[in-house]
Amino acid sequence: MTKASEYREMNDEQLEFALKETQKELFRLRFQAATERLDAPGNLMKLRRDIARIKTLQTERVKNIANAESQAS
Repeated sequence: MTKASEYREMNDEQLEFALKETQKELFRLRFQAATERLDAPGNLMKLRRDIARIKTLQTERVKNIANAESQAS
């Protein structure tokens, strides 16, 4: 699990890559859970939280850009 401060240090491309990799890992773990071969069920929750953190940061960045543009006008 990565902290939000570590995600904040990433640029947009790195954040997008981290999101895709986390989603792939979650998908893989869901298959393991379905076949009852999952070792650590808590990892599912951790990955979902990481995805939520990344998406929240992406939304914040979009809103900050929109606010900056509207104030510049």
